[in-house]
Amino acid sequence: MITPRPWLPTPLLSILLLVVWLLMVRSVAFGHILLGGALAVAIPLVTHRFWDAQPHVKKPGLLLRFALRVLGDIVIANVQVAWLIINPWRRLRPHFVEYPLMLEDRFTITLLANTISLTPGTVSANLRLDGKSLLIHALDVEDDDALIETIRERYERPLKEIYEC
Repeated sequence: MITPRPWLPTPLLSILLLVVWLLMVRSVAFGHILLGGALAVAIPLVTHRFWDAQPHVKKPGLLLRFALRVLGDIVIANVQVAWLIINPWRRLRPHFVEYPLMLEDRFTITLLANTISLTPGTVSANLRLDGKSLLIHALDVEDDDALIETIRERYERPLKEIYEC
């Protein structure tokens, strides 16, 4: 028996595609709404089979707190990096750090890597093929273990609690 496929697999994505289309054409004429609506329905239908399963957020309140923490860390890191740049007498200590992962899900590992890269002064450089560690480049590192513990406590543990419980 063939199971019917929903005609709108991701309604929020379809709405977002329609809004982006209307913003790009800078018009709300009927023809643009009709074409944007057709694309907003067709694109998710055609590409849906290539997507991974969407993760289930187990603790949405914690996700909001995590997002606010990351935004705050981005602001603080911007100030710290600016201070490092305007102080030419300060000697930087750039360093690569091998970060052992507790996370196992590909989505949460990607989220962690992106969070690290969004914070100025750190970049996720490589994920090992076995998915057990992440190579991170940091602009100014005093202690590798302190950096690992900071990332684990501020980002990885909350992500594990939000998505993988």
